[in-house]
Amino acid sequence: MATPEQQAQTMLNNLPEKTGKTLSQWLDLITKAKLDKHGKIVSFLKTEHQVTHGFANLIAHEFLNQDCAEEPDLVTQQYSKGKEGLFPIYEKLILAIKAFAPDMEVSPKKAYVSLRRNKQFALIQPSTKTRIDVGINLKGTAPDERLEASGSFNAMVSHRVRITDIEQIDTELLNWLKAAWEVA
Repeated sequence: MATPEQQAQTMLNNLPEKTGKTLSQWLDLITKAKLDKHGKIVSFLKTEHQVTHGFANLIAHEFLNQDCAEEPDLVTQQYSKGKEGLFPIYEKLILAIKAFAPDMEVSPKKAYVSLRRNKQFALIQPSTKTRIDVGINLKGTAPDERLEASGSFNAMVSHRVRITDIEQIDTELLNWLKAAWEVA
C-alpha cells in the first residue's frame, strides 16, 4: 500500500491532467487571489475552478507549505530562547547513544526528539532553560531516585531522568538507554 507521501506525489503528478493546470499555475492563482487560509483556498478552488475536493486540499496544502520546502530545524528551535546552553548535552547524548545504537532513528518533534528503533525507546526534551529530560521506555523496571517514573512528564515513556550537567551522561544512564533500545 502506498504511503500518504507517495499518494500525494501521485496526485501532484496527475494534477495537470486532472485539473488543467500545473501546481505552479495554481499557486500563482491563489497568490493573486490573496488567500492565506486553508479553508478559503479549498473553497475558492472548488467553487471558482471546479477542482475536486481532494485536489483542492492538496493544492491548498502545497500553497501554505511552499515557504517550508525544507523542514524547519526543530532541534535548533528547541535549543533557542535561552536553552542554547543545553545543546552540548543533547549532542553528547546523541553521540553516546549512536555508539551502541547504530540503527537508531532520530526523529525531531516540536518539543522533543524521539529516538526510535522499531518503536520509540527514548526521547530527549529541553524542559527548562537549565534541564533536559530524558524519557526512557523501561517497562517493568522499578523507578528509583534518579530513574523516576515518568508520571505526567510524557505518556510515551515509562521513566524520566533529569539532566542539568553534561557530566550526568554516565554509564548508568547509557545502560538504561541501551536496555530500552535492545527491546525496541
